[in-house]
Amino acid sequence: MSLPLANRLVLVVEDEPIIALDVVRSLEAAGARALHSRTLADALCKVETPGLSAAVIDHALHNEDSSQICNRLDQRNIPFVVYSGYHHVKGPCSEGKHVPKPVPPVVLVQAIADALRKCRNGAASEPGHC
Repeated sequence: MSLPLANRLVLVVEDEPIIALDVVRSLEAAGARALHSRTLADALCKVETPGLSAAVIDHALHNEDSSQICNRLDQRNIPFVVYSGYHHVKGPCSEGKHVPKPVPPVVLVQAIADALRKCRNGAASEPGHC
């Protein structure tokens, strides 16, 4: 059986520990290695990690939004999924695929796999998609 995220490094930016644990476990079950950040400052450091394949971003981190992270991911041509309870995400994060919380883990994994597949199929000019 093929794992949809095998050999991928995925950044998870989520400030709620239980949600973060669930997302990380789902990604690892799909074959990915996961980096986790709970704060904007830490995420801005980890977004520079060599070999980063994709990211799952919560739009609201404590009292900050993740626009700077989404902007940097776009600059690095790294696809991302915004996993958020906010339905109207604006700014740089609106460029990523929005997956509303909560969803079954398979839905989130599929959204990341789809974004990565678009990269391989030449969609590199689309913001938020690589």
